[in-house]
Amino acid sequence: MTGVPTRPLFDLSLEVGAPHDLRGADGHGKLIFHVTGGRFDGDRLRGRVLPVSGDWVVAAPGQSRVDVRLLLETDDGALVYMTYRGVHTLGAEHRAELAAGRDLDPASYYFRTAPMFETAADRYDWLNRVVAVGIGERTRSEVRYTVHEVL
Repeated sequence: MTGVPTRPLFDLSLEVGAPHDLRGADGHGKLIFHVTGGRFDGDRLRGRVLPVSGDWVVAAPGQSRVDVRLLLETDDGALVYMTYRGVHTLGAEHRAELAAGRDLDPASYYFRTAPMFETAADRYDWLNRVVAVGIGERTRSEVRYTVHEVL
């Protein structure tokens, strides 16, 4: 087999609050973000991110690990629990650009995740058997992902 076949699942945008900063003086350690909202939009499902969601980030030299838990509500009222872990290489220079009000060049960092889903809604039961990959992007006001189902 050559390559890994995927198909678009949805685009996701997250609104996040200020972090609870547990990092040490060296800038390494944990940041905890409250995900205050957001949207997801795709051909097979769309809706909003409920504000009971969070993002736990462990910052280390040269990279950070993310551990995210989201509660999604589809436009037709179904609840979907989405979790993912991932890694990004956003560094101090990227944070300085964002703080200065400038957008980042997504090619200047690596940001990938591995989402999984849980739902009791019969119409979205297929999500319980999906492995996905996400490509992340950080902007001044939100975190965005393009999420693809691995076929």
